[in-house]
Order: sequence, then C-alpha cells, then structure tokens
Amino acid sequence: MVRHLFAPAAALLAGILPLATATQAADPLPAKAAKGDAQSQTTEAARLRLVAEGVEYLISKGQAEDGSFSGQTGAGVTSLCTTALLRSGRSPNDPAVAKSLAYLEKLVRPDGGIYPENSTNKNYETCLAVVCFKEANRNGKYDRVLANADKFLKGLQWDESEGQTPASVNYGGAGYGRKNRPDLSNTSFLMEALIAAGNGPEDEAVKKALVFVSRCQNLESEHNTSPFAAKINDGGFYYTVANGGESFANDGSEEGGSLRSYGSMTYAGLKSMIYAGLKPDDPRVKAATEWLRKHYDFSTNPGMKDAGLFYYLHTAAKTLHALGEDRFKDAKGVEHDWRADMVGQLAKLQNPNGSWTNKNNRWLEADANLVTGYALLSLSYCGPK
Repeated sequence: MVRHLFAPAAALLAGILPLATATQAADPLPAKAAKGDAQSQTTEAARLRLVAEGVEYLISKGQAEDGSFSGQTGAGVTSLCTTALLRSGRSPNDPAVAKSLAYLEKLVRPDGGIYPENSTNKNYETCLAVVCFKEANRNGKYDRVLANADKFLKGLQWDESEGQTPASVNYGGAGYGRKNRPDLSNTSFLMEALIAAGNGPEDEAVKKALVFVSRCQNLESEHNTSPFAAKINDGGFYYTVANGGESFANDGSEEGGSLRSYGSMTYAGLKSMIYAGLKPDDPRVKAATEWLRKHYDFSTNPGMKDAGLFYYLHTAAKTLHALGEDRFKDAKGVEHDWRADMVGQLAKLQNPNGSWTNKNNRWLEADANLVTGYALLSLSYCGPK
C-alpha cells in the first residue's frame, strides 16, 4: 500500500528536442522575461516532450492487461496514473484510459466507496478515485458515482459520528480508513475529493477538514491551541496532531515534544487551506507561504532530503498553481518562475525509458508507475497560464 504519499501534450514534439534543451529549462526564467518569449517557449517545448515520453511509458510498459497500474498496491496508483493521463491530454475514450476507468468502475461499492475487497485504505483509495472520475466525467457519466462517494467519504471523516467533538485533535481529519488515526496527507486527499465532488468552502465537511488542517500547523492561533502549536511556531506543517503528534522530519533530537515542519506537508496544508476558501491575508496562509519562501527548493523535499521527493513535487505544483503566483518570491527577494524550475528539475530526473523513479524507496517511490504519475501530474500544472 502507498503511505503518505499520495494543457494537453503535443505528441508531435516527442523526440524532436535533445535532452540538453530540456535540461536548460532548469535555469529560472529572468525576472523580467515576457510571457511567450524564447525561454518560455523552450520550457513549454521541454514540458511537452517530458509529458509525451512519460505518457508513452505508462501506456506501453506500466499498464497491466486488466487496466490497472501497480494493482498489487491497491487502487490508489491506478487512480493517480489515470488522472495523470487525463490531465496530460488523453480523453476518457482513449483505449488505455478507458481500460483503466473500466478497472476502477468494477471497484465501486454499494456503500459508495471505491476500493478493492478487504481494503484497509478505503478513504485514501476512494479520494483518489473521486478525483479521477471527476477528471473523466463527460455528460454526467459519473455523477452518481461521485455523489455516492462523497457521502461515503463524509461518513468516514472524524466528527460527531465518530464520537468526536470540535475540541478533539482528531476532529475533521481523515486517515487511510475508518479505524486509522487522521493525518494531514489523507486529509488533504479528502479535501481534494470533496472539492472534486462539487463541495465548496461553505460545506460542513470542508469546514471540519479545515479545523484538522489548522491544528497540524506549527502556528499558535485561535485556530490551533494544541500542545504543539507554539513549540516551533514557524508556520510550516507536519504529518499529524493526532495520537500525540507525529512528524517524519523529526530525527530524535527534539526536546519538549516539538514537531518539525517539512516541505510536502506544508504544501499539502497550504493547498487545503486555499481549497477551503482562505484568502492570502489569512494569518495561517501567510505563515505557511512565508515558510515555503524560506525553503524554496525542488531538488529536495525540505526537511526530508530525498524521501517522498515526487509526492512533494506534485503537491508543490498543485499548491503553487492554486496560489496563483506565476513568480514565487523566495525569502531573499529572488523571484522564481516556479513552472520553469519544476520542468527543469523533472527533466534532470527522468529516466531514459520515459519514467521517473526515486532511489529512496520510502513511501513506494521506487515504483515507476506511482512516481511517473506524480511527475505527469506535476507537469500538468506547469503548462501555459
């Protein structure tokens, strides 16, 4: 199972540009570069080539006969890869995509969830499937599936139905399944699924999820009075406030129960807050954004080195796209064209066969299907504005 993850491509461009051209895109665009200039065009051409090669890998080498991707891990990777193909320009009627959608359709359960039999990750798998079916929805084909899955996910959320009160540190969160303690990664997946299913910031489940997300931030405020809030107070996020708190960035040297912030969770937390309707002037958003300005980097997952790097990159791309800043200014005042930086980094990391993998296998990032899906999703948010 996968833990803690988790502009159409022009196929004619595939193979036209040499790898050196793609690698050049790693250099950030000049601060005053005009939209559509030569460097921007080079970056976009490189992006399209990376996408074309990644898509070709998934379809020709990654997909099983039954339509799944790494099906032995559950439904999550299949949903993620299928979403990546759809966001890379493939239609729901494309043979490979249609085969994957048919595989996922067989996993739709009477309770509204979307998961394999005996799954212990029903929330995680259903959330990713909802986003996939939303991306594939044409003429209302998946309207009922999405509505039923929405009810199912809301039933799993930690709230009054679980015997929780708003004062509980579990309140509003989501874990891998009903009995798993909630964490920020799964709650961010829940937030994406809720929005994909048509809920807005005014929805009660979205509001509840925001309560949990706010408590996973190292920021003391009226929204976070947990025991950890003021210990570091740097505005970043960690994995979970539940069960005594946990941060994968902690190395055992901490004293007093502090929980270190790290990159992937800070982007996940900020993205969730944006989806929940918080504005740039909200203190929580401002603090998280400032943390990310201090740790702007796509070569590592800040605080985690190479662990979970591709999960980090895809979460960063989604968040920066949602933030709406074409140029992201770091703490030193340097402006970065984050899309060009992201494309350049992924160009450096792509394997000769078109896939991506992480040498650090933590959270299954040695799985080429999973990581190629992450990379393609990252690239899908780097296209022309």
